Parts: sequence; structure tokens; C-alpha cells
Amino acid sequence: MNRHAGLAQSLISPDDSLERQNEKLRAIAAALIRHAEAPEDDRGTAYAQFQRAAMLEDQVRARTQELERALDLLNVSNAQLAEAHRENESARQNLNAAIETVQEGFALFDSRDLLVMCNSRFNALLPDVRTHLKPGLRFSEYLRIAAGSRHLGMPEGMTPADWIAMREARHQSHHFILTQRMGDDRWVQVSEHRTQDGGTVILQTEVTDLIRRERAERGRILDDQAEILRATLEHLKLGVCVFDARLELLSWNGRLAEFLTLPLTRLRQGMHFDMLLEQVRDQFIFPNGLSAYRLADWVRRVRRRDQFQMEVSRDGGQVYEIFAQELPDGGFVLSLSDVTAERAAMQALSRANETLEARVMERTLELEDALARAERANASRSRFVAAASHDLLQPLSAAKLYLASLADDALSATARVTLDKVQGALGSVEGILGALLDISRLESGRAAVAVGPVALGPMFRALEDEFAPMAARKGLRLRIRPTEATVLSDRTYLRRILQNLVSNAVRYTEAGCILVAARPRGAQILVEVRDSGPGIDDEDQELIFREFHRVNAHASASEGMGLGLAIVDRAAALLGHPLALRSCRGRGSTFAIRLPRAAGQMPHPDPGLPLIEEFGSEESEFLVLLVENDAELAGAMVQLLEKWRATVLDVPSVEEALELIEATGIEPDLCLVDYQLGEGMDGLEGLGALRGQLGPVPAWIVTADRSEELRTRARALQAGVITKPIPPAELATLLAELRRQRGHRS
Repeated sequence: MNRHAGLAQSLISPDDSLERQNEKLRAIAAALIRHAEAPEDDRGTAYAQFQRAAMLEDQVRARTQELERALDLLNVSNAQLAEAHRENESARQNLNAAIETVQEGFALFDSRDLLVMCNSRFNALLPDVRTHLKPGLRFSEYLRIAAGSRHLGMPEGMTPADWIAMREARHQSHHFILTQRMGDDRWVQVSEHRTQDGGTVILQTEVTDLIRRERAERGRILDDQAEILRATLEHLKLGVCVFDARLELLSWNGRLAEFLTLPLTRLRQGMHFDMLLEQVRDQFIFPNGLSAYRLADWVRRVRRRDQFQMEVSRDGGQVYEIFAQELPDGGFVLSLSDVTAERAAMQALSRANETLEARVMERTLELEDALARAERANASRSRFVAAASHDLLQPLSAAKLYLASLADDALSATARVTLDKVQGALGSVEGILGALLDISRLESGRAAVAVGPVALGPMFRALEDEFAPMAARKGLRLRIRPTEATVLSDRTYLRRILQNLVSNAVRYTEAGCILVAARPRGAQILVEVRDSGPGIDDEDQELIFREFHRVNAHASASEGMGLGLAIVDRAAALLGHPLALRSCRGRGSTFAIRLPRAAGQMPHPDPGLPLIEEFGSEESEFLVLLVENDAELAGAMVQLLEKWRATVLDVPSVEEALELIEATGIEPDLCLVDYQLGEGMDGLEGLGALRGQLGPVPAWIVTADRSEELRTRARALQAGVITKPIPPAELATLLAELRRQRGHRS
């Protein structure tokens, strides 16, 4: 019974009205009564049908609810879609309104080149095209329609098909701008821009006013330029005319009519060149049988690559130069200049040149005769000087022997002094006669040289023996650095060269020192004689090599006649040894001569050390002041540094270094100072004193002391420290860094 009640309840919808529910309940009750009274079989069948009907009613109700929910969702979606359509239409209307406010013509094509929209200003100057502008119009069709418009102005020489091809080609680029003529003298600037989605935006801006203003401005400028051109042409002394590409006269000046003897009324703008040529061709005489048609041929060339230039004359003797040159626009400019006075002057100059050449030839012959006479006289003088000097040497030798014999006798003090003076005077005379013999041999060209290996060591020792006493008498310090170098030269003339250089240094140096040193320079040896004398002014540095020239003209003849450096110069030139002089007033002088090394004497640098070439050319050499009291160590350092093209001045103490700087005024590029120097100042104290004279010169302390205290003191003086035993590689690195820094400063 409960099951039947539940089934009945399920068949009644809560949404039904009360009458409907009662009607359903009465029908159900009647059905149940019939089911109870009916036979068993009929009751089962009827009840089953009733159950199926109830189940179908449930399913229909469920489906009906689902359909109602789907219908609700569909209604909501339709409402949203309608709202979206309204918003889209509003946006489209707003966009159309926006592009209508744009001052330029605007059109948008999508990525398929179909027209999406355009405003009313787009192609406003092509009214016969406006009616075809509908959404969906293809870009190619738009170009075809525009090209057929009677209002579209085609560029000169371009057909509608050419214009379409041009626009399609430019349409492939992402951006372009062109100026297009439309209508009756109206102009539009067209620009295309590619959008991110592949579409195309076309903007059309009318620039008619701008084009007209520019045209008016160009016209004004051309008028001004024409006025300037006319004024310029009238100012010229040439006759000038300008023709355009059609060979028609554009402009000319009054001087042209004057030269052509034409009335001004015969020249008019637009006049053809042939007409002008016909009027004047008989006025001139053309050279070498040519005629005026030579100019006409040049004018009619398709490309006048070269200029036209020709001189013509008149019966009265006037000479004119015709010059013509092509202009960039295909025209040409022609000028006519009166060169009568110039040609007359050239003829007069030619005649004068001929006369002058004859006079020069005559004078040359006279000078050659005079030169021959002078050479003969010079040869006679040289032979006389040589003979006289040789003959005078004989009695001079006898006189010296007699004086030598007198020196052994007992003489009074006064007589001894007199004898010494006589011997000195005879020695001076002997030196002068020897110099005269040398210069005569060198000038006559009869000097015989025997070039061979010459060891510099023995020659340097002989120079020291010869000049050390002379230097000591003047209170000078003569330092001749030992060397083992062997050079190729003539022994006699090389010794004479070095003797004269050292003698000059001793003679003209009043205080200080004289240094003689041989320095290796690759395949050569550089021998330098450096003094702390008064120096030589620039204007005197060439004069001192002349015969009988002395810087201090007040010197007596016993001190020489000014032949020493003349002999040095001629002997060095004879041997092919380059001679150089470096000097500055008040700073001393340095004479240097280059000598080739003898075979087998080339240096063999340690492969572990930098090669000489790594330190650059001679122009980059620098001066090193070495203060070292150990003679053996100093010698080794000097040899190594000089092999690396450094000039080294070595002294055993700081006191001597200060004296050397005071006497010579040298300014070394680097100071290497030993720390333990024995008595006197140590290296750090000495470096302070050197810095007082030299300023902030780069300096290094050489020491076996490895204490931090010494390094701290050195750093206070801005000096480096090299510890003993000295590594050659460290020295090489130091010199290379110094040269690099000096190279940056220069």
C-alpha cells in the first residue's frame, strides 16, 4: 500500500493546480480499485503498464527540465550576442566617425588586400573613383580604377599600365611615400604603411599649397640667381654665352657682343647656335687650316666628355682663346677671351729667354774657364803647401834635435823655461804643418787609404796616454772607456780623426770631464767624444768644419789654425764614416762617428735576453747614470746596458755623480744607484741628493739588503729596488718599460 502511495505521489507534480492534483488522485484511485477487483492476470498486466507509464512520466519531466535549463542558457547567450553586436556596431560607428575627423584621406586594406573602410577624404580629388570605393574592393582593382581616372596626373613618359606596375611594386615594401599630381595642378602625398596583421593603411595628404609655395620660392631663387648670373657675366672680362640642351641661347654678356663686333640687337634669347656661328665664323682665322665647323662638331656631340679649347686670330693681330665646356643639363657654356697682350708678352719673354740662354751659355763657358783656372791654382797651392810643409819639416826636425841636446846641459831656471817655451812653439809649428799636409792630401784627392781591421782598444789606450796629461794640466777629467771592438777603417786616418776630436775637446773645455766611448749599434760601432765645454750654437755647427774657422776667434795660432775639424770632416767622408754633431750652448758637445764592424765581430746576444732590435732605433736610446763602487760589477752592467743601446755614465760615488751633473748638465733618463757605496752617502741618501738636482727622474736602488725597511724607504723616494745578484731579465724588463713609457709621452 505504501508502495502504491509513493507511486501515486510521484505521478503528481507539485506545480499542478489543486484541481489537477485531485483529478489525478481520483484517476489513480479508480485504477487501483479496478486492479484489485480484476482477475490476477489482468491485474498484473495493467499494473505493469501503469508502472511503465509512471516511469515515462518521470523521464519526460526530467528531459523537460533539462530543455528548460538549456533554453534559459540559450536566451542568455542570445542576449550577450545581441549586446556584443550592439557594441561592435557602436565601435564601428565610432571608428568611422574618428577617421572622418582625420584631415587626411584614410583607407584600410586587410591582409588579403581587400578594402575594409575609408573616409570621405580618400581620393576626394578623384570624384570618378569615389563611387567604386566599397568594402571588399581588391587593392589591384582599386589601382586599375584609379589609373583610369581622368583626374589622375601621370608623370611624364609614364602610361597607366606603368603607373599600376609602379604602385604594385611599391606596395610590396613595408613603407613608402610618393607625391602624386591629381586634378588641375593639385598635389597629394601618398604614404602606405604595413600593419602588424599584414594589412595596409593608406594616407593621402594634400600638399598643393606647399608645392606651390616651393615652386614660387624656386622661381624667386632662380630669378635672383639669374640676376646674379647676369651681373657676374657683365663683370667678367671674358665674352661669355650659355646655351641650353636644345642649343638655344640662354644668356650672354656685353663683352661677347664687343668681341664679336655684333650689335646687341643681333643677340636674343632663344637664338640657335648655328645662327650665331654663321654670323661670326668669317671674322676669325683658325689655326692649322681648321675652320669654325670644328667647334660646331664639338657642340653636336652626344656626350661632350672633353673640353673644347682653341686659339683664333683676326687680321688686325688680335688673338682670342675660345673655351667651351658641357653643363650638367646637356647645355654648354662658351667663353671668348682676348689674349693678345698675353701672347705678345709670351713672345717677348721667349725672345728674352733666347737672349738669356745665349748669355747664360756664354757666362757658363766663362765660369768653366774660371773653374778650371781655380782648380789648377788650387792644385798648385796644394802642391806648394805639401812641398813647403815637407821642406819646412826638415829644418824643424833639426831644430828639435838641437833643442833636445841642449836639454841635457845644465841650464839656469830662466833658460829652462825659455827652452820649454821654444819646444812648445816648435811642437805647435809641427802640428800646424802636419795639419796642412793632411788637408792638402785630402783636397788633392791623392790621399791613399788602406781599409782593414783596426782594433779600437790599443788606439783608445794610446789616446789616453797622449791626452791625459794635457787634460790633467787643465784640471779636466779624461775618461776613455776600454773596448775590445774591431772595426773596418784606415788606421792612420782613423787615429787622426780621433786625435783631432779629443784635442778639440781638451782645448775648448774649461772645466768638467771628457768622455770617449765606443758603443755597439748592430753591425756598426758608434764612437763618441763627449765634453762639458761651452757648446756650439746652431748657426756655427756647419761652419766649424770649414778650414781656418774657429768658434773663439781670439785663440792664438799656437792653439791651432782651425784645420782640425776640417780634416775630420774630409777624412770621415773619404772613408765613408758618417759624422754627427750634437751640441747646445752651455751644455757641451758630442761628436760621433759610425764605423763598420770587422768580419766576425758581430755581437752574439744571449738568447735568454731581449735582442737589441726589440728596443727600437737609435733615436729612442736613453742615458743611464750608474753609481756603483764595485768596478767589476760596474763594468759588467755597463757592457750589458750598452749592448741594449743605452748610453751609460758610471761613477763610483754619489759625490762624483753630483760633480759630473754639475759640470756637464746631463739629464739622465734613469738612475741605477748601489745602496752600499762605502764612505760618504749611501744609495738612498745619494738618490735624494740626485733628485734635488735632476727632479723626479726614474730611479732604482741596487742592493743585497732584502729588508722591508729598505723597501719602505725606497718607496718613500718613489724608487724601485733590484736585489743582488742582479737578474739580467729584470734589467731588460726595466729598460723595455722605460722605453714604452717614453714612447707614449712622445
